[in-house]
Amino acid sequence: MNYTEMMHQPIKPILPKPSQYGIDPSLVKTRVSEMPGMVSLYLRELFPDLPPVLLPGGPDAIQNVRKAAEESLMKVDMSMIKPEHSVNVLASHHGFTLFGGEPYAELLKAIKDVVEKRTGCKDIRLRAGVGMRFRETEEYIKRYGLDTYYNGKAIGVAPIDEGIPIETEIGTLYGIKKVYDADWIIHAHHTDVREVHFHRQVDKAVKPFGMSYARCETRSTYHQNLGPRAANFTARAIFESKFVQSKFAFAAFLNCGPHGVIGADCDNDLYALNDRATFVGCQLYGKIMTLFGEVDKCIAVLDFPCPVPYVFSAGVIYANFTGANTDLYDMESPLPPYTWYTEAFYRKNGQPLLEDTPPMNPAIKMCVHNYAWTGYPSEFFSKNIPTVVVGEEQGKLFDTDSMNIGYMDYAVTARSTEQAMQFAYNVTGTDKVVIFDGAMGGMNVSESLAKLLIDKAPEVSERVDNVLLPKWLKQRGVDISILNKNK
Repeated sequence: MNYTEMMHQPIKPILPKPSQYGIDPSLVKTRVSEMPGMVSLYLRELFPDLPPVLLPGGPDAIQNVRKAAEESLMKVDMSMIKPEHSVNVLASHHGFTLFGGEPYAELLKAIKDVVEKRTGCKDIRLRAGVGMRFRETEEYIKRYGLDTYYNGKAIGVAPIDEGIPIETEIGTLYGIKKVYDADWIIHAHHTDVREVHFHRQVDKAVKPFGMSYARCETRSTYHQNLGPRAANFTARAIFESKFVQSKFAFAAFLNCGPHGVIGADCDNDLYALNDRATFVGCQLYGKIMTLFGEVDKCIAVLDFPCPVPYVFSAGVIYANFTGANTDLYDMESPLPPYTWYTEAFYRKNGQPLLEDTPPMNPAIKMCVHNYAWTGYPSEFFSKNIPTVVVGEEQGKLFDTDSMNIGYMDYAVTARSTEQAMQFAYNVTGTDKVVIFDGAMGGMNVSESLAKLLIDKAPEVSERVDNVLLPKWLKQRGVDISILNKNK
């Protein structure tokens, strides 16, 4: 194996961004990918069957995303929208952290322009939902100029905003009133798998109806009541309600793979789109997820403008890597214990209630927290994985965050990135490093880990295609032959 041909100069990580949830970008002095011994692996070299991407690319990348969005939008039925009607374009905060955020923002701009052009409707608004960081989408709206683009009709909506009762086949559930205060709604989402540890790639395309667009009483079925997998039916119940169906026009998705934006997918039939999203999530992201499961030991680095569990490497978030010792797609596998949500499955002494609950990914020997945001309860991570936080300012930020007052009880601080990495090398005895910094098109890792991943990739690709993917799709009722015909 000629390793040097597949090892490249590190890809530039996503830049730090100003936010009330993170430290000032000027305090991020060093990115770990810039340090000695780090290289980048291109995902399409690891897995040659990954489809071509529109972004990352050259100077025309965003224009190509725009063109793909417009072409897909021209194919859906918009005849229900009349010039005198009002339309709410519904977005979710996670979309703005994909590949720098611009592609998702461009999709939202394209939706407004095409709907206005095709229908004559002028009253088009943007409603961007969030999770626990109630002001987050307000920052994104301003950052990407969506407030201006939507003529002052772009707002962030939070799960504590005024609710609206929605009668469903399982009883009354609650949406956010501002989400549904228009004649029509357009569901603008993406195929990024993100919280596959939650939805297990079941109805992923439907999930925002029980999360981003729902009041806290309903979205908490995921968080405090039913937990992973079991809560998925609440989103489907809301979407299938007479109320939501009377307003639903169509869905417009940014088609994402782990290596970049591969297109756009719009449809009046959300479940047909959901099947295609399931195929993308299992086939493309499944290879990266399975490859991560082959890592025997490493230092995980957080170096991305997002809360702790949502930082990216190769299109996969850290929360999923902490559960990579299990098959997150296999519906028969035990519940993985890698987010604070699953603390309900643990006794006060920290021991799991069920004997077959798998441990946190034992391959992660230490976490170097170089740059990541607050706003998400992350004590579970530092409590279970030895953690070094870079900089006093970052440590103080977590100490004063109401959701993370215990995070630093289990972590130590280092004066600099260099000191933190040297400490990690000395304590763990490994020089294998995976960096969650959002590098687009590849992953930034140490040379030693790159060799392991290069060796494992061919076998992983074959196993996913021939063994795992058929099983995953069968478990979800997705007919692979139909999807192949529609390619």
